[in-house]
Amino acid sequence: MATIRHLLFDADGVLQQVRGGFYTAAEALLGEHARAVLDEASRRERSFLAGDEDFLPVIAEVLREQGLDVAAADLYAAVWQNTEPSAASFDLVRRLRAAGYGVHLGTNQVHRRAEHMRRTLGYDDVFDVSLYSCELGVAKPDPAFFEKAATRIGAEPAEILFVDDHPANVAGARSTGMAAVHWCLDEGHEALVERLAEHGVRAAGQRPAGAAG
Repeated sequence: MATIRHLLFDADGVLQQVRGGFYTAAEALLGEHARAVLDEASRRERSFLAGDEDFLPVIAEVLREQGLDVAAADLYAAVWQNTEPSAASFDLVRRLRAAGYGVHLGTNQVHRRAEHMRRTLGYDDVFDVSLYSCELGVAKPDPAFFEKAATRIGAEPAEILFVDDHPANVAGARSTGMAAVHWCLDEGHEALVERLAEHGVRAAGQRPAGAAG
């Protein structure tokens, strides 16, 4: 088994989440239509993940089709920009960097949200390499995403451990030779630390397995 030298993290569900929950965040604006609108907008969003087209007109179109008099910009702000980074996840990322690992971001995002993460949430200050699907021109789970990621990171795929909350993305990473673990925020960070340890990855300040408390 190759030695892991780099960690590649997904964003939504791993490093951040929508405050209050994806659907709940929209209910004040959309009421009972929240789930239908967000499900349809998310379905159409997939074709925008690998390019630089603006997603806002898509949201506006879905709202019109549902007969809702809601501004697309207001809904976008209430949901897609209503992002809460996980302090515990970012603490772990920093401790992994302190332990000598390269730490990188690998996320599917439309251009508008990627810019928000860069400029407002400050992701570029935390990660060594930030890999957004809209900039790579390919989205997870396509193996090409992970191949390009390894090239940008400057490492062999086998030296990279990927963390994501979607099984299909984990499978996509593994198909290129990356190690990968499935984990989401709801499971708690102790579970993530244990899964990283299974691959020989330990953060700064972490006790060796079996050490007394």
